[in-house]
Parts: sequence; C-alpha cells; structure tokens
Amino acid sequence: MSLSVMFVVLLAALLHASWNFLVKQNSDKHISMSAVVLGHTPFAIFALFFVSLPNLESLMYIITGALLHCGYQLFLLNSYKIGDLSQVYPLARGIAPLLVSVVSVFFLGEHLNQIQTIAIIVICTGIMSLVLVRKSDGLRNYRAAILAVITGIFIASYSLVDGLGARLSGSAVGFYACLSILNAIIFALIVTIKKPDTVKVVVIKNYKLALAGGLASFTAYALVIWSFTMASIPVVTALRETSIIFALLLGVFVLKEKLDLMKLFASMTTLIGAGLLRFSK
Repeated sequence: MSLSVMFVVLLAALLHASWNFLVKQNSDKHISMSAVVLGHTPFAIFALFFVSLPNLESLMYIITGALLHCGYQLFLLNSYKIGDLSQVYPLARGIAPLLVSVVSVFFLGEHLNQIQTIAIIVICTGIMSLVLVRKSDGLRNYRAAILAVITGIFIASYSLVDGLGARLSGSAVGFYACLSILNAIIFALIVTIKKPDTVKVVVIKNYKLALAGGLASFTAYALVIWSFTMASIPVVTALRETSIIFALLLGVFVLKEKLDLMKLFASMTTLIGAGLLRFSK
C-alpha cells in the first residue's frame, strides 16, 4: 500500500472515530444517529457540484449500498437497546475485514500476498481483543453474539458493494454522494414512520450535531470509497477499522478513561498490523 493511500485511510479512520464519539456523547442515541445520517445530505449535494456523476453501470450498487448502510445504521441504533456494545462491537468490527477478505479472495478474484494476509489477521486480532477489556457476559449471551455477527456482516457487505461500485462508477466521490443522499432519504422515511418528530428535532434543535457529525462521517467514508479504487478492498477495510483504536484513545485522553494493559495490547497490536500494510506490495 502506498504511503499516500495509507495516510488517507488513517485520516478516514480518525474522522470515523470522531463522529462515533459525537454520537456516543449524546444521551439520545436515536437523535444523534439520525443527525449524523441526515447531516450527510448538504455535503453530498455540495460535492456533486465539483465531481462528475457516477456511471449508470453503478446504479444497482448505489441502491444496494444505500439499503445496506441504512440497515446497518438502524441495526446499530436498535442494538443500543439490547445491551452494552463495548465488548460485542469490537468483535463485529474485527470480523468484518476477515469476512471481506474471504469473499474477496475466493469469490471476487482479489489477491492478497503473505504480508497483507498477516497484517489483516493482526489488525483483526488487536480489535477483537478489546472484548476482553472488562468482564462481561456479552460473549456468553447468544443474543450478544448474534448482534456482533450480524453487525459484522452488514459492515462487510456494504464495504464490498461500495468498493465494487466505486470502481465501476468512474467517480468515487460522486458514487458515494449519490449513495449517501439515497441513504438519508430512506433513513428519514423509516424514522419518520417510527418517530414522526425526529427529522424536525434534528433540523431545529440538533443542526450543529448534524453538520459536525455529517461532515466528519461523509468525509471519512468518501475517503474510504476513493481508497477502494486505489488499493485492495480487504486491505482498505482492515486499515479503516483502526478507527476503533482512535475511539479508544479519545476515550482515554478526552474522557479520562483508564488505559489498562488490554487496551494497550489492542492498540499496539492493531498499529503493528497497520505498519505491516505499509510494506506490502
């Protein structure tokens, strides 16, 4: 992986961690998640003034990607009601790159060299080790395990669809801008049916969160989409998941959470994996 692409993906990971941090800081997760998803729209529209529209061949990928992103967002939102995701969510983020790698190699013809394969495994190990940060029954609870697996499947699915679609589109940012607008429309319709005042509350009372979170989230994934066209989808997906380490560091240095040995192990292991990707060809 080239140094420039690696830098772009790491920047995207930092931005991804930042908007997740904003969502987690808000007491009403329903409003905060809605604000971030709807907050994509002005930036997506603005982006379309400066980039070309995607090719028609990528239309089905845009529609499928929008549905997968929406499903992931709604599932993540509802998962907060099931229980604490502090253990199962790292597992989901960790298995997603593994799923992407398996599908890409065995079904899509992607090639991973030995260093890339080792790096992806090391990164996933570092991320998934966060499930051991503190004691919990999460992994012994079948609902929590199912929660992690389904979340990971959503992440892997939209990563593959978006990567392939971006390559066909001829305009990575244009592809994601269109996908993002469609995603926001579908999401808004669903939340309006479930909670009619959600969009109104976001626009009137939470517009600052929508703009800040929307900008960070849209920029983060636009960078990832572009990176899919420049490097292997499994490699980009694995490196992007270092965002969970940035989120951990935000918790330690901003929220003054305790940095224990397991968090340190997870961080160092993930960073070693990211470093290995730099030297892969």
